[in-house]
Amino acid sequence: MRMITTEVLVVGGGTGGTAAAIQAARQGAKTVLVSEFPWLGGMLTSAGVPAPDGHELAAFQTGLWGAFLQALRQRQPEGLDHAWVSFFTYDPRVGAQIFRDWAAALPNLQWIVDSAPRAVLREGDRVVGVEFEGLTVRSQITLDGTELGDLLALGDIPHRWGWEWRSQWQEPSAPEEPISLSDLYSVQAPTWITILQDFGEGAIAPEIPAPPNYSAHGFDGTWDYWGPEKFLDYGRLPGDRFMLNWPFRGNDYGIGLDRLIESPTARSQFYQEARWYTQGFAHYLQSQLGRRYSLAEIFPALPNSLGGGGYALHPYFRESRRLQGLATVREQDILPLPEGQVAPLPFDDSGRSSAIALGNYANDHHYPGYDLRLQPKSIRWGGRWTGTPFALPYGCLVPAAVDGLLVCEKNIAVSHIANGATRLQPAVLSLGQAAGMAAALCVQAGCQPRDLPVASLQEALLTDPVAPVAIAPLFNLLPDHPEWLRWQRHYLANPDTYPATGYAPIAEGKPPEIQRAIAPAQSTTGQFQRLGPQEYQLSTPDQTWQLVTLWADLDRQLAEYPDQQPATVWGHRNLAGPWIVVEALSAPGS
Repeated sequence: MRMITTEVLVVGGGTGGTAAAIQAARQGAKTVLVSEFPWLGGMLTSAGVPAPDGHELAAFQTGLWGAFLQALRQRQPEGLDHAWVSFFTYDPRVGAQIFRDWAAALPNLQWIVDSAPRAVLREGDRVVGVEFEGLTVRSQITLDGTELGDLLALGDIPHRWGWEWRSQWQEPSAPEEPISLSDLYSVQAPTWITILQDFGEGAIAPEIPAPPNYSAHGFDGTWDYWGPEKFLDYGRLPGDRFMLNWPFRGNDYGIGLDRLIESPTARSQFYQEARWYTQGFAHYLQSQLGRRYSLAEIFPALPNSLGGGGYALHPYFRESRRLQGLATVREQDILPLPEGQVAPLPFDDSGRSSAIALGNYANDHHYPGYDLRLQPKSIRWGGRWTGTPFALPYGCLVPAAVDGLLVCEKNIAVSHIANGATRLQPAVLSLGQAAGMAAALCVQAGCQPRDLPVASLQEALLTDPVAPVAIAPLFNLLPDHPEWLRWQRHYLANPDTYPATGYAPIAEGKPPEIQRAIAPAQSTTGQFQRLGPQEYQLSTPDQTWQLVTLWADLDRQLAEYPDQQPATVWGHRNLAGPWIVVEALSAPGS
């Protein structure tokens, strides 16, 4: 048995685990990252979701998430404006290479591939390492970055799986008692994603065979509301490729979800069924759309793997085992304040905020054939809908009863209901960055995670020299702004003063949040129309464009621009929208 001793061990190379390992190593900790797959990034890469949701506003593009977007823009010449489900779609191979390069640049980060955890080593109430096949890694701090919270089960660490009823936390959207939906789906349904390729008019692409026990019945009507072109544009990627992660009579799979945590054999059976179900969906689409479409050869072929080629390396999981932590994120913690646009900042007994990461996605649950009605947490902003932002507390990363461990994936201490907003890729990347920073700081201080002062973690994240992180959501401030750090520190120290608007009171006439590069953007002149509050169009002789923006100053300019007047906008066109992401706006000739 090979033995490695390290300061920080991260198990799982998914979105959160990758971020945690990179951040811990950048902070100086000797770090070992052990992953099952040769691609780092999880949801963002190996699970085949190169269309991330949330954190799209410029003020929230910070930390490793913002650095990832910047790297994508530099490496993908086609840009990121392709689909209508996300503002950022890309070739997952590009994303995987970014994470690989970041990891390779860190000499104190050792990455071990093709290993899954077998056992968790404990000394009393403290985790001291993990066993893999032929390998034992002992560590000062261990992080569970697995897709399904496997270390929680292997280490007998208290956790939850499934629904909670309203009596537990008084969540407004939680059922009073078990219902048919909760009986059928114990957690949200995962999806085994595939990527389709358009080989062009007249092409006869390879046939996608029907899987065993195939039936088209479950897919009939999949695009009835949208039409086939709009359906494909949902997840359009560069290179005439299409991500198939479709929730409406699509490839979400939720039969026998408890098998995911019963045994390795039961989990493998679920995997095979989910993979076949997606193969059936792809076969159905080819039969309807024609042989110009077939699977894209994107993912590496692995021995004894159900993924590879056009299929993601593993399922896209939306829910996991969930830690019982020092703090639990509930639905009311992510809902906006009355008459406000943001959730309140979490705080501890000292009165200081305990926030260490932010999210802003609308609460989104996936159950095939069901639509769970949840409390609204969205606003119109920048000409479109976006989720109201919220902050996540440090305690959701820390076990209530065990030392030596942090979590950094969808396995945080969160309720089943609130998981629908915390599970998205940018939020998990930010949670991973916070967990990795916390682990490194614990090593430096010689303390356990529960004893780490949250203020020191917040300061380290805010002032990180490579990828500083916004923790308190503020629509109108970015790290480039001279007042950004001041207001981040102020609201974290005084959460009771955090404004329900989510806007810091910066003086008028201050410089814009960031100097945007207008040169690559395309100019369009037409007639500006205000269809309603936060709903704008620009009409040209050839096209009518929806106008949207991700910038606070332009959100204000669009709201104040005179209706039915000529306007020139500079921005990036997204034909799937069809919209223009506005980066500058003026009257013609001004």
